[in-house]
Amino acid sequence: MGKKRIVKTEGEATEGAPKAPQAVSSKKRVETGVLYVQSTYNNTKVLLTDSKGNALAWASSGQLGFKGAKKGTPFAAAKVGETVAAKGQLLGLKEVSVVVKGVGSGRESSIRGFISKGVSISSIKDMTPVPFNGPKAPRPRRV
Repeated sequence: MGKKRIVKTEGEATEGAPKAPQAVSSKKRVETGVLYVQSTYNNTKVLLTDSKGNALAWASSGQLGFKGAKKGTPFAAAKVGETVAAKGQLLGLKEVSVVVKGVGSGRESSIRGFISKGVSISSIKDMTPVPFNGPKAPRPRRV
């Protein structure tokens, strides 16, 4: 086998010196924002933006590791809301207005999960698309 060679780098010489503190939060500070919740039967997505619409943080139940039918559950939606709230708190977020879109079971629970982290909500708006005319009617039956 032979002898093992030990190579010292320059960084090892300054091991005892104190390291510079790393920034815990990002440079961008946001007080108010808009929370977009898109809840379908199969998944729940939550997007946090500033008042101009620039995306700050997002999460979905698939991103958190839920698979298959579990992605559409209220429990997964609550975890998504908590995750986005934690990311928003690092930015200094205090208040949001919520825009909900979709008919899934995670609509309310994702907002409740977001509130649980201590962020206040100023308004909730439902922007679920509703068709005016609906789909084309089936053809008349020929007997």
